[in-house]
Amino acid sequence: MEKSITDSRTIKKVVIIGPESTGKSTLSSELAKHYNTTWVKEYAREFIENLNRPYEEYDLLDIAKGQLQAEDFEAQQANKLLICDTNLITIKVWSEYKYKTCHSEILENINSKKYDLYLLTNVDIPWIEDPQREHPNMRKFFYNIYKRELEKTGVPWVDINGENNIDRLNKAIKNIDKIIGVLS
Repeated sequence: MEKSITDSRTIKKVVIIGPESTGKSTLSSELAKHYNTTWVKEYAREFIENLNRPYEEYDLLDIAKGQLQAEDFEAQQANKLLICDTNLITIKVWSEYKYKTCHSEILENINSKKYDLYLLTNVDIPWIEDPQREHPNMRKFFYNIYKRELEKTGVPWVDINGENNIDRLNKAIKNIDKIIGVLS
């Protein structure tokens, strides 16, 4: 896998990460709207939707490449801040859980990419059924894995909890403004 292109502009990057069905895409979209910027959609969703079979371990490298390409593209369009609905840590978590290993190129790219803040979505909202979601009863288990992964990064991270989207959005905005600075 090629290394991701580094954006020459000063773009701050915030990653929304967490277990399935915890409001990541909704929060990403709302934050992009609030900050008048772009957001990177979860490439795995599109990739899996277009497969005519269940995904396999070898597909994860293609998903990782697609996620990085989408991130690079959206960074060029971003207005000082880029919101990422997931990143390669998610692929690592799923790969290690499902296949007990993770491709070295995915791990290398995780270590080379730089982010400014992670927002870890908590499991305190109801599960919403979706054909691509696999583990409705394991959200807390995966939340704890994501938390450990984020602690290893050395990048600031915040738990995003709350029973409604407004509370979650306000907490995210408060932390983005505090840690990265108010962007106008």
